[in-house]
Amino acid sequence: MNWIYTLDLFGTCIFAISGVLTAIDKRFDLVGSIVIGFVTAIGGGTLRDVLIGRFPVGWLNDRNYLLAILVGALAAFLFRKIVVQFRKSFFLFDTIGIGLFTILGIKIALAYQLRIENCILMGIISACFGGVIRDVLTNEIPLIFRKEIYATACLIGGIIYLLLNAFSQFDDLNIVIAIGTVILIRYASIKYGWSLNFSSD
Repeated sequence: MNWIYTLDLFGTCIFAISGVLTAIDKRFDLVGSIVIGFVTAIGGGTLRDVLIGRFPVGWLNDRNYLLAILVGALAAFLFRKIVVQFRKSFFLFDTIGIGLFTILGIKIALAYQLRIENCILMGIISACFGGVIRDVLTNEIPLIFRKEIYATACLIGGIIYLLLNAFSQFDDLNIVIAIGTVILIRYASIKYGWSLNFSSD
């Protein structure tokens, strides 16, 4: 089990927690909350696989993803008060998750020999669209459609990865740098209030 796979499972678990907590805040029942956690965790990757014709979709071939989602859901229910206290930490974990899922989505798309621009699009879908599905189902405006910089961080991180990948054979290092780029952009955007909102009051 390599470190990328381990981080992938960890990110899946964190996204599941995020989905379940959102559902609980919206007063969903037990089944509804688990469903929201499930689609948050694997929705983006599933949509990516369907779009590129990768069947069966990734999580169907590996029960560890379902176990990661189950662990996340149980943690959200059983330790909700503790988890809520660590929301700032979950911001970091979520950001690591979207960075990693962006790169994994790009790598899978590259393996299917898609054009570069489509590879980047698949990376963004992998990272962000689980959250989009969660927000739609819980009647929220999806985060990527708000002024907060989110998908843009994935876009830049994905471009950085592809550029590094073109000139360097150290793939693990390229992945770390690309994920670090996403984290820095997300952190700076929150800290300094950066946004892509050009509307005037």
